Amino acid sequence: MSEPPAAGADGSVPEPGSPRPGDTEPPASGVPPVGLPPAPPTYGELPGGQPPHGQPHYGQLPGGQLPGGQLPGGQPPGQPAYPYGAPPAAHDPSLDDRLSTRIKKALAPLAAVGAFLAKFGAVLIKFKAFTVIGSMAVSIVAYASLWGWTFAAGFVGLIFVHEMGHVVALRRRGVKASAPLFLPFLGAFVKMKESPRSVYVEAESALAGPYAGTIGAFAVLLAGNAYGSAMLRDLAFTGFLLNLFNLLPVLPLDGGRAAGALHPALWAVGLVLLLGYEIYRPSPIVPLILILGGVEMYRRWRGRQTAESRAYQTMTAGQRAAVAAGYLLLIVVLLVAVHATYVRRSL
Repeated sequence: MSEPPAAGADGSVPEPGSPRPGDTEPPASGVPPVGLPPAPPTYGELPGGQPPHGQPHYGQLPGGQLPGGQLPGGQPPGQPAYPYGAPPAAHDPSLDDRLSTRIKKALAPLAAVGAFLAKFGAVLIKFKAFTVIGSMAVSIVAYASLWGWTFAAGFVGLIFVHEMGHVVALRRRGVKASAPLFLPFLGAFVKMKESPRSVYVEAESALAGPYAGTIGAFAVLLAGNAYGSAMLRDLAFTGFLLNLFNLLPVLPLDGGRAAGALHPALWAVGLVLLLGYEIYRPSPIVPLILILGGVEMYRRWRGRQTAESRAYQTMTAGQRAAVAAGYLLLIVVLLVAVHATYVRRSL
């Protein structure tokens, strides 16, 4: 049998559930008496909302939070700790995003033109005004499906610079040549309306393309470093790699035309190297180059004994040295540029 509750000093009897004198329970307001520890924190009172049991304590929480809501370096609670000083400024849209937005707006009409030409290009090909711009538009649309508008436009622009190097060199030597024509995923080409007068002129005009393309890639790299644009640096790396690939001593690549001025045996070396690359890293483009290169090498090698071919192959020692020096120098420059930009991209 339980005892009745004791009466107070005034004779009153406390109601059931009310605290007695001397009890240590906190009052109903939830404020603990002086000297008593606070109640254990609930889920919402721990940084990040961690449950109180089985979770890391204050010193082990992400960001290095300390008891009392303080962080190393004086940062306010709820912010990550930055051991090297103040937290970074508010995020600002990157240059690449701004460039991409502007170029997309500028290329929107060009994309419509490219789609139109892809459908009706056979009719409009007769008009020269559409051949260059139209083929460029179609190529940009094609490459944009893989890399986006910004990179596609820059890539086609670098190819255009490369091909214009051929055009300028040929016309400077009196050889009639067309403006560049672009083929999606195959690059571009310049159609010569007459053959060069000598193998030296052919080699000189062939090397002019990679030289112009390399200068263009360096310009893009300088812009990328100046503005801190990773996209422009990637574009420069692609330009360097593209021009280096074109220097392989395989016809109909530029390197094959330059190597023919040195010694035709280099064509066979180039074919073997390219075949090894295809075995190591298969590509749908390389077999086409191997077939075209093999056929062209056979044709030229077979016709080397004719009087016309011997006159075409005639070169002075100075011309041969100039071709060799220009060819090897450009290979070295591009190898260094490809390596440097690749390492920079990997950091």
